[in-house]
Amino acid sequence: MKKKLLASLLSAAMVMSLLAGCGAAAEQPAAAPAAEEAAPAEEAAPAEEEAPAAEAETEEAAATEEAATEEAAPASTEGGSGEFTGGTQFDGVTAKEAYKFPVDVKSFQSTYWQAALKGMDMAKEELGVDYDAHGPNSESDIADQVNMLNSDINSNPPGIALAACDTSSVLDSLKDCADKGIPVVAFDTGVADAPEGSIVATVATDNTQAGEVAAENMYKAIKDVIAGADKQVRIGEVNQDATALNIQQRGMGFVNKMIELVSADGKTVAVVGNEFYANEAKTANKDLVDEKSADVVIEVSVPAQTTVELCSTAAQAIMSKSDTIAIFGSNQTAAEGVLAADANLSILGTDAAAGDVIGVGFDAGSIIKGAIEDGTMYGAVTQSPLMMGYYAIYALTMAANGDKVEDFPTAGYWYDASNMADETIAPNLYD
Repeated sequence: MKKKLLASLLSAAMVMSLLAGCGAAAEQPAAAPAAEEAAPAEEAAPAEEEAPAAEAETEEAAATEEAATEEAAPASTEGGSGEFTGGTQFDGVTAKEAYKFPVDVKSFQSTYWQAALKGMDMAKEELGVDYDAHGPNSESDIADQVNMLNSDINSNPPGIALAACDTSSVLDSLKDCADKGIPVVAFDTGVADAPEGSIVATVATDNTQAGEVAAENMYKAIKDVIAGADKQVRIGEVNQDATALNIQQRGMGFVNKMIELVSADGKTVAVVGNEFYANEAKTANKDLVDEKSADVVIEVSVPAQTTVELCSTAAQAIMSKSDTIAIFGSNQTAAEGVLAADANLSILGTDAAAGDVIGVGFDAGSIIKGAIEDGTMYGAVTQSPLMMGYYAIYALTMAANGDKVEDFPTAGYWYDASNMADETIAPNLYD
């Protein structure tokens, strides 16, 4: 009952937050996510102990949320069921044993991962299982993570949760998991070419949709500037890497949606910079033009390593160009890099018509939240690492029990100074 009540409350809250916070994102598969309201487990228990009337209200809210999801969710999504109504596949799940799962995160460099572990803590208390989390010093320390994963495999655990730093680098290890019958739940990022039988489920943000949300909301701020420009303008994007599937999807979601929006208003577009993103854009968009003749240039930069300092250098190179009108940092580190670059340039703001460069971030953290509050950054898209961690442990428990598990796509949604304090959004904005 406790788990079911928590999922129902979180589901209803997430639907409200998507409607309130996404704006144009409501046209995306936003009703498909898990409830991303980060209500702590200790708050859910008292709600169960209240009078029956409170429980009835909760059940009514859950029913309303389910109806809304059925109306708005797409018929299917790649790799998943297409409808995500608050964890119905987990209703009634109990652990057959007191499992202990290894959890391999990308690093502890970002507070994002601390939020994911908090969600895992919630789930383990409900299920009576445990986990052991570890990760490299940096998301760029790919070999270190692979060594940790291999060590986990050698211990023959009942299952492994994996957020791969580099999806191609874990393929041999995942083959070993399949051979040994160790189920793997990928969370935060999927592994597109995973060996058959290795990954039983993926619990991750619909990163394409999340990138689209960033583009849609940025475009609102710069649309008039683009329409009125008598010369070329530039939109920057700093991606933490070009190898992790989730970042690839997020980066291309932003690029492709921005191309769609700009082109729909009669302007031509070129995509330059990092080879992977430029080539993917050309493959997906046949009407792109060369940089010299484009009305709008989308420039994508990927630093050599995932650090704020190197992301800042990449951002500053784009922001220093006189034709730059906006820039997107595609994760917490990249967004903080954009802000670090602005410490030297002082050109970010929320009024594009007045000449401000519009900065849009991703994820949360105190630096990004503070910049949005003071008007330096226009806004950002957040995930719910807490709920990804929470549902990853449930998925692992099901897999260890021998039950079939489905993928769990969750949505990214928009927040800015106008809604970041809302009770349905604020709990997801970790520090």
